[in-house]
Amino acid sequence: MLKKLVSLSVVGGLFSISALAQEAESTRYDRALAAGYKAQFICSGLWNGGKSLADIKADELTGIYERIADIVPTLAEEVDETERQVRVRFADDAPPRVAIWNRKSGCTAMPIGLGGITAGPQTKRREFHDERPWPMGDQDAVAQRPAGSTGFETVTARAFEPQAFGGKTSAVLILHNGLIQAEKYKEGHDLHTGQRTWSVAKSIAGTLIGHSVQQAMVDVSARTGLPQWQKFGDPRQFITIDNLMRMASGLTSDTAGNRTDAIYMGGTSAGEQAPTWPLLHAPGTSFRYANNDILLAVLATQAAHLDTKSKLETYMPAEHDFDPFGFFQKLGMTRTYAETDWQDNYILSSQVWTTARDLGRLGMLYLNNGMWDGERLLPENWREFVSTPSGPQPEDRNFGYGATFWLMNQSEGIPKDTFAGFGNRGQYLVIIPSLDLVIVRRGYDNSDSRFDIEAFTRDVVAALKS
Repeated sequence: MLKKLVSLSVVGGLFSISALAQEAESTRYDRALAAGYKAQFICSGLWNGGKSLADIKADELTGIYERIADIVPTLAEEVDETERQVRVRFADDAPPRVAIWNRKSGCTAMPIGLGGITAGPQTKRREFHDERPWPMGDQDAVAQRPAGSTGFETVTARAFEPQAFGGKTSAVLILHNGLIQAEKYKEGHDLHTGQRTWSVAKSIAGTLIGHSVQQAMVDVSARTGLPQWQKFGDPRQFITIDNLMRMASGLTSDTAGNRTDAIYMGGTSAGEQAPTWPLLHAPGTSFRYANNDILLAVLATQAAHLDTKSKLETYMPAEHDFDPFGFFQKLGMTRTYAETDWQDNYILSSQVWTTARDLGRLGMLYLNNGMWDGERLLPENWREFVSTPSGPQPEDRNFGYGATFWLMNQSEGIPKDTFAGFGNRGQYLVIIPSLDLVIVRRGYDNSDSRFDIEAFTRDVVAALKS
């Protein structure tokens, strides 16, 4: 009996030691995530967004994920202006987390444990061409208005009053008939200040996929062809890009929205993690909003570009690559950065930095039904495709879902053809073709106060009609 009690005591002690070790490991990982998040946001905020470090800490690094919110302020950052790097240390016995800027795609978060990297001075900057006429530049962008406040200006001013629509507004832009009718920014921001789009990036991803369709480089109705899913018996091989764009892949995920912490904060690549989730529903039968679906749609589109080019006997120029930078340049979106992971996969579920005016330009592309400066950049039916529900729809939202865009077709006082990109912390791009109207709202909302985009859009529409 005594021998049995001693054995149980030893087992219990080992269990306690194991539990403590696991807790310490989890704490260390959370600190590594917090350090990666801080390095990434400071890097992007400084050199994509043109913000001050004080503003980044006040706006971007507050109201964030509960998992890391208390850790981030305790970690010291090191900003290297010469090499355009930010380093944040999370443990005495490990290299710091590193984010590195480049002029084409912005900041890249490097893997946990990476140390001793030197990128070299980042001397070449983008060419912005602000002197060009709107919309390729910023000249003559604002509509000539009579003296005094208009209805658009009145509702725009109210967006900055938390009691009116909620949230913490940083920018509002209203475009009608191709010109700016109202524009306002919070103190410290202006027309060239960039912010992270969060999930408005999903709508940008859908636009880039549409451009690939126009180039005949990809077929969204086709299976993804991802090599990770091609083994015999893998049912995921039947998932199409269309399924992924409509959040109807049938794949499971660990959290609602599929947070993908390891990709966003941990330095894991999208290509390594996004394809690993198992199938839970038949493709096309269940709606589940998930970052992974868009990451996978973009991975499949990038792979389709490479595959299509490899099958052609004639040389294909670089302009036929999957190239967000080149596409943005065509639209005059010169301050838009589509960021990648360290293996050059675009993180187009969330990680795009852009200005209010650049989002306005994207909205104008849809008002023009995919035409820009005499060139067709999107298929003629693409606006209809992304703004039309097909298959399963969200059950617990006021809004429907098309293909990478939310649908505001159920909202009283808002035209039925309204569709929009929605992003965390109050990022909104609302497009109303029937009114030739684009609404952009940027913010730093948190879970305690969220902006009511439905009420704001209704008031903007009312201001137009009055």
